[in-house]
Amino acid sequence: VQLQASGGGLVRTGGSLRLSCVGSGIELNYYATAWFRQAPGKEREGVSCISSTNVDTTFYVDSVKGRFTISRDNAKNTVYLQMNSLKPEDTAVYYCAAVPYLMSCGVNLDYRWWGQGTQVTVSS
Repeated sequence: VQLQASGGGLVRTGGSLRLSCVGSGIELNYYATAWFRQAPGKEREGVSCISSTNVDTTFYVDSVKGRFTISRDNAKNTVYLQMNSLKPEDTAVYYCAAVPYLMSCGVNLDYRWWGQGTQVTVSS
């Protein structure tokens, strides 16, 4: 099982990025998949999650509501995090994670598999 996160980069305040999390050896449509982030000197924070396809719910932490959108493409076995109106405080390493879970997701679940992280840097 492997999760491959990508799509990070350097953008200016107000810019956009789309992160991708591709699963191999795992069918993400049967899993709760989440995005976490960790900024230097700070604890890891759950940003957003999307439930398995049969449940089809999403969650966002308050600080990203209205700016970030999580979605999935089952044909590509990929979960995306579209990040708009980026702020310097969004700067962090972003990780995707997944766990088999057939109810509404949450960032406090015991996520079993983790991607390697992708750096997002937002300049002011």
